[in-house]
Amino acid sequence: MQSAFYKRGVLPTGSLLSSVKRWRGAMSVTFRVQLYIFLLSLSALKGQSRYLEENEITPEGLFSLLNSELKRDLPDDLIYRRPLRCLDMLATEGQFTFTADRPHLNCAAFFIGEPNEIISIEYGSVNIDCGGGDFIKAFDGWVMKGEKFPSSQDHPLPLYERYVDYCETGSARRVVRSSQNVAMIFFRIHNAGSGFSITVKKLINPFPCNIISQTPEGSFTMIIPQQHKNCSFSIIYPVEIQIAELSLGHFNDFPVKRAVPGCAGAGDFVELLGGNGVDTSKMYPVADLCYSFSGPAQMKIGCDNTVVRMVSSGKFINRVTFQYRLLDRNELQKIKGNNVEDFCFIE
Repeated sequence: MQSAFYKRGVLPTGSLLSSVKRWRGAMSVTFRVQLYIFLLSLSALKGQSRYLEENEITPEGLFSLLNSELKRDLPDDLIYRRPLRCLDMLATEGQFTFTADRPHLNCAAFFIGEPNEIISIEYGSVNIDCGGGDFIKAFDGWVMKGEKFPSSQDHPLPLYERYVDYCETGSARRVVRSSQNVAMIFFRIHNAGSGFSITVKKLINPFPCNIISQTPEGSFTMIIPQQHKNCSFSIIYPVEIQIAELSLGHFNDFPVKRAVPGCAGAGDFVELLGGNGVDTSKMYPVADLCYSFSGPAQMKIGCDNTVVRMVSSGKFINRVTFQYRLLDRNELQKIKGNNVEDFCFIE
């Protein structure tokens, strides 16, 4: 079923080529170091390179924290508590407190759940000076180096509704919920001793849409049940994607002749995207799938970010099942071949 893909070309890289090079040169520490570099090189706030260089977070510290939280299993009557860092990533429920020991002007905390979960953030005690320039802003999704996930094309809310400013809403909106398995907060605090606490919970989402994978390998089935929307599954690694099954309500199991190549004109289809940021609207389409089939059909995409994106007209029940795995160094070199360095590749 390899021919089931309609290939679209080879993708030029963006500003994150150095991240790819670092990843290729450090395959022995693959997952931990790559995601850490990704978090730093795709900083949520532009112009923060000096601040990030001064931050004391280490790759080992960040990932020991993340991995321990992923596996944490506390009794139901206990709540996990720990301090929140100025640059942080959390994958567990609990209560987190930030207390400034000095001015912290550019801070961000990323939250991530399982694919079938959404994030709930509840403000507890808040002691900040909104009039003096302090703020806490929650965002429905992730913002990294000016790019947003999910993109504005794929998110159900307009962009301005995805930001919730505590200084504007106060106690009127102490609980903020995400639409997908990722969320984040930005915060700025000028005075030592000021701070806030939040309680993070995860809620089940029966029909997950727009997901960032926590791991470089796994499997997933995406279902859109007669809803007019777009859903993306983002894997922030160079991977091989293997489509096991695709069911689109408008076509049977045979190719459909079209006047133009690809899936132009189809209201329901799946596309594979490759790129070096998180905004799917800025990524390069490398394959289109616009008719149902049973796989396997696979493609290797040597980019920082690989996305399976389903577009649904709302008229049918559409489903795609796929697996993904991290490409090793030899596979990346093979895909690269004799091409110029400033490209990420597909095969």
